[in-house]
Amino acid sequence: MGGYKNRILEVDLSTSQIKTADIPEEDKRRFIGGSGVAAKLFLDRFNPRVDPLSPDFPLIVMNGPLTGTTLPGTSRFAVCGRSPLTGIWGEGTCGGNFGPELKFAGMDGIIFKGASPTPVYLVIEDDKIEIRDAKDLWGMDNYAVTDLLKERHGKERNPKVLSIGPAGENLVKFAAICNDKGDFIGRTGMGALMGSKKLKAVVVNGTKKVEISSPEDYASLRKLLIAKSRDSMVAQSLRSMGSDAGMDLGMMTGDIPIKNWGIGEDFELSTNLGGPSLTEKYLTRNHACSFCPIACKRVVRVDDGPFKTNEAPGPEYETCCSFGTLIMNYNLAGVIKANEWCNRYGLDTISCGATIAIAMEAYEKGLITKKDTDGIDLTWGNIEGAIELLHKIAKKEGIGAILSEGSREAAKKLGKEVEGFAVEVKGLEIPMHDPRG
Repeated sequence: MGGYKNRILEVDLSTSQIKTADIPEEDKRRFIGGSGVAAKLFLDRFNPRVDPLSPDFPLIVMNGPLTGTTLPGTSRFAVCGRSPLTGIWGEGTCGGNFGPELKFAGMDGIIFKGASPTPVYLVIEDDKIEIRDAKDLWGMDNYAVTDLLKERHGKERNPKVLSIGPAGENLVKFAAICNDKGDFIGRTGMGALMGSKKLKAVVVNGTKKVEISSPEDYASLRKLLIAKSRDSMVAQSLRSMGSDAGMDLGMMTGDIPIKNWGIGEDFELSTNLGGPSLTEKYLTRNHACSFCPIACKRVVRVDDGPFKTNEAPGPEYETCCSFGTLIMNYNLAGVIKANEWCNRYGLDTISCGATIAIAMEAYEKGLITKKDTDGIDLTWGNIEGAIELLHKIAKKEGIGAILSEGSREAAKKLGKEVEGFAVEVKGLEIPMHDPRG
């Protein structure tokens, strides 16, 4: 079956043993790839009732058959396991460059088992694979460790890096995994699984090609998809203003969550936080995932003020909501700064912002006070307070240790009256789209 390398890397971090396995042909056809194949491997080989942060529980990185081809929109890969946030199956997907690079190295995926006694990272350079010591990397944020590993392993080519920051190391239950600084496996806490295994990073350099079954049909399809990707109205909107382009329309249709899902509309918020404002005030350039003609990602810079930020990956729509509309913050520069810190620490911006929102609602209603918040003012709209709080969450300090459990568990610990403030499904905070809209 074309697209597959038919090779999965199995890494036992407890024993440092590395081996490879095939994907059964029937599984490739029935479950296609990515999270489908990962789920089948998980059910066939592992006990689903084991604690997700136990060494016995796997972390599975998996590509699909189209990843690594030049078809637009096919760079995504999945990271799967049992979510520490929900206790059930969890998966996150990500674009960027890591998935294709893993395929270029000859791998469809990686299964991590066990846990290293000390911090380590994995290096894959085609068929040369080794586990290296990462004690010098432990504690570094995602931006710093990515830069260091690219310099260390990038003498001939530009390696791709998957990493965790301090939030993953500290087992924050909504810790994210970073892909080359600009893309994240944000949902379901897969960064905590990586941290529980003492796995700081994966570095990949590959030089192999992806085989295509029917080159002529593939070329025709690629030409068609590139034209559609380039010319459609949605693609043009994403290219010009990113995923935040829909903020204004979303506000008109009732799709935007405001004040912890308590208000239906606020057009000043969408004006301040939407795609046009981000583009006009802070955009420096666009960025694209592998082989994608749309280039929807924003690279931004804040030149001055309390939220001054060097050029870095900008916030997506979800973050402009979770650290903007959801907490009644009108300051887009503040959202950009919060996004930078979440990226560096490795925090899912959706779960982090939503968990901060329940704390703000509890604070407004007098259910918690500054005594409970370590002196932080959690008045609605106080983005400085929200940023101070996310630092505590990543480090699990003070009230941050409670909020690091996610909104459902944090609400229980903050008091019975707070439980109704958490908007989640089975423990996972819902994305920033109001189902009532």
